[in-house]
Amino acid sequence: MWGDKNKDPSIYIHRIATNPDFRGQNLVKKLIHWANEYGNNKGLKYIRMDTVGLDTGLIGHYEKLGFEFLGTKRIEDANGLPEHNHWGEVCYFQKAII
Repeated sequence: MWGDKNKDPSIYIHRIATNPDFRGQNLVKKLIHWANEYGNNKGLKYIRMDTVGLDTGLIGHYEKLGFEFLGTKRIEDANGLPEHNHWGEVCYFQKAII
């Protein structure tokens, strides 16, 4: 999914979903905090996420959490990847571990 960038020492977060009963509890923010601590302890450089579909609200939400929106790309060979990766453009996000 990340091509040559897979060589960078990073932690990847995939498929964030929140049960509606737990919305509003800042669970994604807590997940990012955990990922930053874990990555820092392991000597990693980045927290990376990707999501399928161009959702400007979601892009803004991740940017507010400190992620840089790296742009979109259609995966040319999605064989072997989960079904949702065949649906369209993938948005890429990256945050430096501090």
